[in-house]
Amino acid sequence: MRVRTTAAVASLVLLTGCGAADMTQQASPFAGAQGSKTVTLSVQSWVGAQANVAVAQYLLEHELGYRVDTVQVDEVPAWDALSQGRVDAILEDWGHPEQEQRYVDDKKTITRGGELGVTGHIGWYVPTYFAQQHPDVTNWKNLNKYAGLMRTAESGGKGQLMDGSPSYVTNDKALVANLDLDYQVVFAGSEAAQITQIRQFAKEKKPFLTYWYAPQWLFKKVPMTEVKLPAYKEGCDADPAKVACAYPHTPLEKYLNSDFARSGGKAAAFLKKFRWTTEDQNEVALMIADQKLTPEQAAEKWVEGHESTWRAWLS
Repeated sequence: MRVRTTAAVASLVLLTGCGAADMTQQASPFAGAQGSKTVTLSVQSWVGAQANVAVAQYLLEHELGYRVDTVQVDEVPAWDALSQGRVDAILEDWGHPEQEQRYVDDKKTITRGGELGVTGHIGWYVPTYFAQQHPDVTNWKNLNKYAGLMRTAESGGKGQLMDGSPSYVTNDKALVANLDLDYQVVFAGSEAAQITQIRQFAKEKKPFLTYWYAPQWLFKKVPMTEVKLPAYKEGCDADPAKVACAYPHTPLEKYLNSDFARSGGKAAAFLKKFRWTTEDQNEVALMIADQKLTPEQAAEKWVEGHESTWRAWLS
């Protein structure tokens, strides 16, 4: 997800069928092999990013004859890996101004790969069934009124604002403090854990307040309504400690290692042209996360039904 402050450093993990290898200090074993046609893609932990990589990998392998290696890496470390050539491309970035300035503008080791075609947005959400019962909950000024109903065993006597992975750096703690809200930020631990908790709350028709983001397939299963925070204005989140505004709407972008962008041949050209819609991404994400297809199976199914879309990426 989008970050504005320093993210916790996480190791890079090579995704293979036989376990995980520490990628913190090494390149992919496939990257740059002499004479090989290989591409190394960074894949973030949320399922929308996995959907991008699944389809790109399927087409690179089945249409262009490349071997594709995927590396799981958190957002900020991914920029370091990309700059160093340990990965070739990031297909979904939610906006990292500091890294863009350092690597794209100053060092020029990373090149913009164009927009993904999807606009991302982070916000606070309540279940629609609760918003319909209490319409005023959708204005942040009324959240304290409902703090007691949002209380959990983990929130220490305050209302719970549920976040996902601690590696998704958010403005939520600052927002709670600066808006004087009687809530405690509680991390579920991962996107999967957060989804499990949301679905359990929904099953029991309990109220909850959660950090969440679009695009996301879960909205189809658990309708949620956004809580209006103070309007976002350019620069209102510049100082992480003083943030008191909503998250922006962010056109998601792709980034390529600059050497790969210049000499990556058909693979680099394909990734620059890779552009699809929110609906496309959600379709694949739903198959992976809800229907329990493997990423390859989901990608194959999407490719079979959308040839008119992906053929343009190969031209």
